[in-house]
Amino acid sequence: MELFYNQIGTGKPLVILHGLFGSSDNWQSLAKQFGRHYQVILVDLRNHGRSPHDDSFNFEVMVDDLFELCQRLDLSDIILLGHSLGGKVAMNFARSHPDMLHKLIVVDIAPRAYPIHHMELINALNELDLPTIKSRNEADQLLQAKIPAFSTRQFLLKNLKRTSEGFEWKMNLPIIAQNLGQVMVGLDATEAVFEGPTLFINGGKSRYIEESDHPKIRTYFPQAILKQIDQVGHWVHAEAPKEFYEICMEFMM
Repeated sequence: MELFYNQIGTGKPLVILHGLFGSSDNWQSLAKQFGRHYQVILVDLRNHGRSPHDDSFNFEVMVDDLFELCQRLDLSDIILLGHSLGGKVAMNFARSHPDMLHKLIVVDIAPRAYPIHHMELINALNELDLPTIKSRNEADQLLQAKIPAFSTRQFLLKNLKRTSEGFEWKMNLPIIAQNLGQVMVGLDATEAVFEGPTLFINGGKSRYIEESDHPKIRTYFPQAILKQIDQVGHWVHAEAPKEFYEICMEFMM
């Protein structure tokens, strides 16, 4: 599958993978900063953003998608950064293609399985009658009862695309919902490890990486360094962009 991507800057390649319900656009501000030093490749995962939709949605096919993109762009010795779902893809890619990576950065996700916990968001989005909605503000108002957090609504509504008949979702919501369990699984129990330099960054208010996850992280990624940014949640890079940038740059340089 030919994934959509944006490229910013020149130098050693830094490939960035967004999280579930996100897109490459979420990383534009940080990418411009990273682009002063690196060739930043912002990727839309399959069924997200401007990448193609497909009925398959699991880590195996997403790793293959990323491998094809790296081959197409002739990328090697890359720094791979992934947040949440993108972090899981990045971890799987690092174990499958360790020779292609220079360094790995995983943001607020562990290599374990997670319970399915996004269906309430998906159900709320599915209840919107998109052809009748006139504006994003109207969509936001309709979602308030089911999704009280303003920041979460704004993040999700970035997926709305205006058409001649109203609005539609950029992301493939039915397939994401149908395959949600496929992307909540942990890393498989093979003996494959990524021996290269690895950085895990988590938010102090987030529960996606617990202290109990540290042994498994170090089993799969023996060189892992773990950094926490206090007072922020799951969207670490959006809530503390300056500190996040500085931590990444110190690790990458």
